[in-house]
Amino acid sequence: MFEKLELTRMAQAMAANAGARLGVIARNVANADTPGFRAMEIPSFSEIYGEGAALPMKATLPGHQGLAGAEPVARKVPGAGSPSGNTVSLEEEMVKAASVRQDHEMALAIYRSTSDILRA
Repeated sequence: MFEKLELTRMAQAMAANAGARLGVIARNVANADTPGFRAMEIPSFSEIYGEGAALPMKATLPGHQGLAGAEPVARKVPGAGSPSGNTVSLEEEMVKAASVRQDHEMALAIYRSTSDILRA
């Protein structure tokens, strides 16, 4: 029942995006000392959701039109690197991690609120 509501679908997608973004941040931090490593990032949910609103058709089944279940693609972060060619900034990654944590908590709060309203 809950998976059919657009609000719960959006909250689930927001939580999945936050999880994917945190995974990329963790990979960046793990490779902070690797020479030549280029920092990556996944666009925020608001950027992805805004792009999806312009689509003329909506995928209703997994695999339909090649849109359903599509994972956001990590992109390289532009910027100057260290002398070793590494572009990871630990300070920026920590700020991104805090922002992603807030996004994930918001998605869970939306899902919980929707569940409470439907139960009432």
